[in-house]
Amino acid sequence: MTPAPVITYSTIIQRLEHLLGVHYVEVPQEVVQQLGGRLKVRLLCTVNEKFTFQCGLVALGNGSGYITLNAQRMKQASLRNGDKVTVALAKDESTYGVEMLPELAELLDQDGEGMERFQGLPPGKQRYIIQYVGGVKNSQLRIDRALLLIGNLKRLPPGKESFRQMLGLAR
Repeated sequence: MTPAPVITYSTIIQRLEHLLGVHYVEVPQEVVQQLGGRLKVRLLCTVNEKFTFQCGLVALGNGSGYITLNAQRMKQASLRNGDKVTVALAKDESTYGVEMLPELAELLDQDGEGMERFQGLPPGKQRYIIQYVGGVKNSQLRIDRALLLIGNLKRLPPGKESFRQMLGLAR
């Protein structure tokens, strides 16, 4: 398979004050067009050739988008608001748009019904499950979270799965 083409450009790190000061890099309209003209695209984003992460575009307005930079990434690359950075973007060709966790993968390999239900979810809900399960460092807690979510998922009617219901918080 041919690797996805990389689009490189320079921009300034900015803050979204209405989102509690989240830092972001803008993806100009012309770059969005080069990516296919849609904001619903998963990407690999590399900043200053220092770190690469999987992400998605969020609409900023006027055809442009943005990608958030969390505090950990900002610290990792010694970045501050207003710094000029080089951004390299490539389409993320991975299955889920985030790295699958070994604990969740093992559960789904052993649970055919759970795998079928997980595969039937929209990609955003699949990513949300993966990210929620991976939100703790302890492997046993990841296993517990995976068991809870997939167990509850199997009890819900197809097409009616909410994350709150998968967590067992709503009926």
